[in-house]
Amino acid sequence: MKTLILYASKHGATKEIAGRIEKKMGDATLCDLKQGDIPPLADFDCIIIGSSLYAGSIRKEAKAFAAKNAAALGKKACGLFLSGLAEEGNNYFATNFPKNLLDKVKTRGFLGGIFDPKKANVFERFVIKTVMKQSVYIEKIDDTAIDQFVNEMKK
Repeated sequence: MKTLILYASKHGATKEIAGRIEKKMGDATLCDLKQGDIPPLADFDCIIIGSSLYAGSIRKEAKAFAAKNAAALGKKACGLFLSGLAEEGNNYFATNFPKNLLDKVKTRGFLGGIFDPKKANVFERFVIKTVMKQSVYIEKIDDTAIDQFVNEMKK
């Protein structure tokens, strides 16, 4: 199964997760949605889209791509993943992706995230410190959830 993995990452956690998925999927091509150099969707059997989640919203590149290509994506084996530190990350799919796409995806998952204060701006550090009571590096990438996501995509 030839797979295209598209991601939109702000500080690198989503890119890291996309890379872990790529290794487990096998024949996969990894593309950054910010770069905009996306190969033709028709060349792939499976398409995975991932985005970081900030204050309940995904990256604008991922949202625009999903909205523009929802019909084509619905005809493929498609998976969606989010990265972030939110406790209830799975609740954000419905508010960020078109319903006609969500109804057809093979799987979706909230796969955890990373907070690196060295990469965060002042506002992001303030929010994490206020909301999560954290000011140091945090890695909460969920490898078990990644394995489950990949297994669902391979079915």
